[in-house]
Amino acid sequence: MPPKTKKKEADGADDKYMRAARFGRVKNDLKMGFVGLPNVGKSTLTNLLAGACHAEAANYPFCTIDPNMVQAIVPDQKFKYLANTWKPPSVVPAALKIVDIAGLIRGAAEGAGLGNAFLSHIAAVDGIFHLVRAFESDEIVHVDDSVDPIRDLETIQYELCLKDKEALGKVIEKEKDRIRKEKGIARTSDPPLGETFKSAYDKCMELIESNTPVQTYADFSLGEVDLIRDFGLITTKPQIYVVNMSKRNFLRKGNKWLPKIQTWVDEHGGGQIIPMSCEFEQELMDLQDDKEAQKAFIQECDDEVKKMGLTGPGFAVKSVVPRLIRSGRQSLCLQSFYTAGPKEVRAWTIMKGTLAPQAAGVIHTDFERGFIKAEVANFDDFKALHKGEKGMAKVKEAGKYRQEGKTYVMQDGDIVVFMHNTTGSKKK
Repeated sequence: MPPKTKKKEADGADDKYMRAARFGRVKNDLKMGFVGLPNVGKSTLTNLLAGACHAEAANYPFCTIDPNMVQAIVPDQKFKYLANTWKPPSVVPAALKIVDIAGLIRGAAEGAGLGNAFLSHIAAVDGIFHLVRAFESDEIVHVDDSVDPIRDLETIQYELCLKDKEALGKVIEKEKDRIRKEKGIARTSDPPLGETFKSAYDKCMELIESNTPVQTYADFSLGEVDLIRDFGLITTKPQIYVVNMSKRNFLRKGNKWLPKIQTWVDEHGGGQIIPMSCEFEQELMDLQDDKEAQKAFIQECDDEVKKMGLTGPGFAVKSVVPRLIRSGRQSLCLQSFYTAGPKEVRAWTIMKGTLAPQAAGVIHTDFERGFIKAEVANFDDFKALHKGEKGMAKVKEAGKYRQEGKTYVMQDGDIVVFMHNTTGSKKK
């Protein structure tokens, strides 16, 4: 059994996502990757998220050999409002990088299929969309000849954990080498390991041997997190489970596998589950150039749902693609701030917790080096106060336009002007 997690009352959603991303890189260009068996819909869904056919989607187990990376535009009503307000010639939204990784099969950790290469591709991304197939189709073959999402979840999780177990096997000797070098003792000696290291190692091994992702465990100490970050484990990455259903099951918001998938996820550390249908999303995407046809398609689906006797807001027919993109970004603890003016409205991507000087550096390194202050307006204040004006005059009059210094923690949706001075040459 994995180590027990202490019950915590009212853990906020932000805390959950920060906990999942604590082992990751501190970067603004993080990537999500689709992981799953062959022919579960990874390439199709990657294409849908990008809004274009960037990856070859074919009915062949290894049609995606090299990882295909696309940029998915982040759905953002705040950004859209700013763009519509200023109507500048240049509009640059935020984007999420998504990698389509070829399918794993059982035995991948030992090199079966194209396993070792694919596992290295998974190690290179920062978060995982774990896609499982819950639809029947005579036209799309299943690598194991039958549809069973629980078996597929077990297969993928087992392979990822097996690879992590292999990585852990090298960690102890690497730590001992570090201690020998640090203390200047002979290579033949067997130095004792630190208590924090042993605790971190034991907890990780216990989780991995129970086929449970390391990132789901809540009660690692800060010292343990710092150590585990260097272990190079795949299962420390944030993970979102995506269930690809038939169009009919998606419309009726039901599938015989969903309760079983929920139980399996709960038994393996928990996590977010997003049911969706590539079949539905593809039909909708194919009509993207004809808005009236799209509207008619949604109405046709709505009518089909009503014929099933299903009513209420929970059965409203809409695309899940925006939710997938937002959830992936949230799992990586990424957020946006905006710069807005007559020439350009742009959304800039930063990690939660980023300070104002580092946010300025995302625009240009000189802005961080010569940072003086940030002039900041909250988006909601701007929307409520600007009265149609393309500027901050009304916001300033209301006392809602702030000046922030070097210790200011950027908030999602901040509208910012950075003041900087880089007239002096950089000291070497």
